[in-house]
Amino acid sequence: MIKQAVILAGGKGTRLGNLTKKIPKPMIKIGGTPILEHQIRLLEKYNINNITILTGYKSEIIENYVKSKKYKANVSCFKSKINIGTADRVKLIENKLKNDFLLLYGDVMLDMNFDKLINFHEQKKSSCTLVLHSNDHPQDSDLVEINEECQVTAFHSKPHKSGFYFHNMVNAGVYILSPKILKQIKSQENIELDFGKNIFPKIFKKEKIYGYNTPEYIKDMGTLERLKKVNKDYKSGKINRFNLKNKRKAIFLDRDGVINYDSDNLSNIDDFKILPRTIEAIKKINNSEYLAILVTNQPMLAKGFITFAQLDEIHKKMETLLGNEGAKLDGIYFCPHHPAKEFPGVPELRIECECRKPKPGMIMQAKKDFNIGLKNSWIIGDAERDIETGKNAKIKTILVKRNQEYFDKCAIKTKRANNLLLAVNKISK
Repeated sequence: MIKQAVILAGGKGTRLGNLTKKIPKPMIKIGGTPILEHQIRLLEKYNINNITILTGYKSEIIENYVKSKKYKANVSCFKSKINIGTADRVKLIENKLKNDFLLLYGDVMLDMNFDKLINFHEQKKSSCTLVLHSNDHPQDSDLVEINEECQVTAFHSKPHKSGFYFHNMVNAGVYILSPKILKQIKSQENIELDFGKNIFPKIFKKEKIYGYNTPEYIKDMGTLERLKKVNKDYKSGKINRFNLKNKRKAIFLDRDGVINYDSDNLSNIDDFKILPRTIEAIKKINNSEYLAILVTNQPMLAKGFITFAQLDEIHKKMETLLGNEGAKLDGIYFCPHHPAKEFPGVPELRIECECRKPKPGMIMQAKKDFNIGLKNSWIIGDAERDIETGKNAKIKTILVKRNQEYFDKCAIKTKRANNLLLAVNKISK
C-alpha cells in the first residue's frame, strides 16, 4: 500500500491577484481552513503517513504553519527556488522517494477515495496513474485519451489543435508515481518542466501509464471565480458528498432522440446534431446532486455499419459540443451487440447480451463504477425500451417525445415530457 505523498506548494498563484501577494496559494482558506490543511487531513484519513510539502514562494509561511500543527502523519517541508517546474521540483527529492507515492498540486481542493485509487493503481501494475475527470471547461484544460483497459493512448495539451474533437477527459492534477518515472526527468536550464506537458507525453508509449476516471470533487482554485465556487461547494457539503465512499444518484440518458437528433442509424459524424435545450438540460444536471450518464444501444457496430473508431469520433464530437458550452457527461456506456443473424456484420457482436436495453446491464455497470444508489435515480429516453430498462433496473423513468404519434401510442406507464430540459425540470421539482 502507498504510504507517502508529495504536495507541490511552490508556485506564486499570480491569477489570484492580491490574495497571493502576502501568502502562498496553498494557504488560501476554503471554509476558514487553508487548502493545504484540507489536503493533509484527507491524506491522514487514508493512512498516508509520510507527507512532503515542496515549497518555494513565501515558503516560511507554510513552514511555520506546519510547525504549529499536530499531525498523525510525518509532515515535512522542502524548499527550492520559486521559478522551477513541477517536475523539476519533485526531481530534487528523488532520493527520498523509494516507493510509489501520491502527488498533489497545492491549489487543488479535493475529497476522493484514495483507497479506491490506490487499488486501481496496484491492480494495473501501473508505473504512473493519472486521475482524470470531466469538467465544465475542457477547452482550456489538458486532455487525456485512454483505451478500454484505461491505459493512456494520447495527450492533448492546451491550447488544443483546431478542427478536432476531443473526449472531455481532463488531467485533474492528482497522480500516483513510481520512482522510475522520476528517472525520466532531465532538467534543462531555462525550461520549467511540467509533468502533464513535458514528461508524460514523452514517456507514455514506453511506460505503463493509466488513467483513473472519477466523478469525485477535484477542482483547482487558481482563479478568483473558481475560488468563489469552491468555497460555495464546501459550505454546502457538496465536496464531501461527492466522495465515492458515499452513494450518488444519477440521471441516465439515452442518446439518439434525447441528446441529439435521431437520424435513423446514425453513422456519419456530420449527421450528429445536438437537440435544442439539451445543453441547458445537461448543465442543470451538472449543477445538481445527480450524475449525468449516457446509456445507449449501438447495434450498428454488430451490423457492421459503423466501426468502434467511428463511434468514438461521434462521441468526441458530442463531448466537445457539450464542453464548449460548459456541460459534461460523467460517464458514457454503450452496447455494441445485436442478436439478429440476418446481418453479415461482426459475428462476435451478434449475440444475446446483458447490456442491450431493455436489459439493465449498462446501468448495473455504472452502479458499480460510481457507487450509485438506484432508488433515487432516473432514466430519460424516447422509446419504450428505455422505460422498460428503468423498470428492470428499478429506477424512475421519463419518456420524452420522439414524435407525437409514438408519444400518444406508447402504453407503458411513466412520466412524460416534450424534451430533455422539461424532463430534467420534472426531476428537480
